[in-house]
Amino acid sequence: MNNNDTIAAIATAPGAGGVGIIRISGPNAYTICNKLTNKTPIPKQATFSKFVHQGHIIDEGLVLYFPNPNSFTGEDVIEFQAHGGMVILNMLLQAILSYGARQAEAGEFSKRAYLNDKIDLVQAEAIADLISSSTEQAAKAAQRSLQGDFSKKVEQILYELISLRVWIEAAIDFPEEEIDFLADSEKQNKMENLHITIKKLLNQAQQGELLNKGVTIGIIGQPNVGKSSLLNLFTRSETAIVSDVAGTTRDIVKENINIQGVPITIIDTAGIHITDDKIEQEGIKRAKKILQQADIILQVIDTTDDRNKQLNILSELSFSKRKIIVYNKIDLSKKLTKLKENEVTLSAKTKQGFDQLESKIISMIGNQQTIETSFSARSRHINLLKQTLKNISKAEYNFLKQQAGELVAEDLRLAQDFLSQITGEFTSDDLLGEIFSSFCIGK
Repeated sequence: MNNNDTIAAIATAPGAGGVGIIRISGPNAYTICNKLTNKTPIPKQATFSKFVHQGHIIDEGLVLYFPNPNSFTGEDVIEFQAHGGMVILNMLLQAILSYGARQAEAGEFSKRAYLNDKIDLVQAEAIADLISSSTEQAAKAAQRSLQGDFSKKVEQILYELISLRVWIEAAIDFPEEEIDFLADSEKQNKMENLHITIKKLLNQAQQGELLNKGVTIGIIGQPNVGKSSLLNLFTRSETAIVSDVAGTTRDIVKENINIQGVPITIIDTAGIHITDDKIEQEGIKRAKKILQQADIILQVIDTTDDRNKQLNILSELSFSKRKIIVYNKIDLSKKLTKLKENEVTLSAKTKQGFDQLESKIISMIGNQQTIETSFSARSRHINLLKQTLKNISKAEYNFLKQQAGELVAEDLRLAQDFLSQITGEFTSDDLLGEIFSSFCIGK
């Protein structure tokens, strides 16, 4: 990849539409525009032009010119707005390529914006998250990251961390000043506050990751307890077959929904019981796998049958995920009292208790206020924050317990390196390639 090339790509999604956009960026963007339109584009002003190649009119539409450095990529950028048919757009793109541009690679426009300091790495990733967001809350979270909410928090922590590191290293380098920094209560408090702040940011980032990638919920239980009926409540349609015959669901049924703006993958599983049917056995095997994959387990209990027996059957299965016990068919049984924190009652037939179940799920993911103020985050950010926190914890230990100034300084240096990788201040080329290759062409 040569960053001095002029790149071009169709920026709108494939398919027919009223308008299609081709974007070009680089040192020859202005010249290519002149050749294609025989007009001089006016900065930041829409100009109506015919698009001509080899004496033939391909189409006509609008031209937008954003001169460097005041553009998305920081380079000269031209956008051609033509009619939205793929044949027309491909003809126009081929004409642009023949004038000296090359086809942009996936995410190359955003990568150039990052390399030219128009955005940081978190903001670049937020662009992809914004495009792929499946709910309104996820889109808002991605927009908050794009506007710099996440980056500002990281930068503030970096400032505090660097300040503390500089002071400690200066004290080590100038022993003649006789600064006993290991006994300095102010610096101890700063390190403790730094730990608390990073831990809080990690929790916020984990919340943002849930909005970004979504939450997987598995519905499990014995046959005929109402698992499929519950799935149909979530999807608001007859997604799964509901029958009094045991073993109706033999395979997993997966649907994408959203609850109060949180993207959810909901999975209905085969009823777990002893059977000689090989197909049912395979379905039960897959149901048990869901226990390991899901973020939240909904264990459905038939309140008209032996509840303790049903609970005991699944108690032998090992999983450490969050679980909600759903006591179903309460319209046919006595009302339950003294429910535990992770228990709800439900009638899948009358929908009684369903709103409370959805609220319980949201509270288990995170309260509505944190969801509405969270920012988009990825597993990469989570791992880096965990590494940062790990090194801050080591620095605290070496500061307070070991009285080892050199070790404290090294721990803080490592913490700074990990934290800097989040926004891209310190990032390898391999990581950049991996991140931007996941973007769509034209972005």
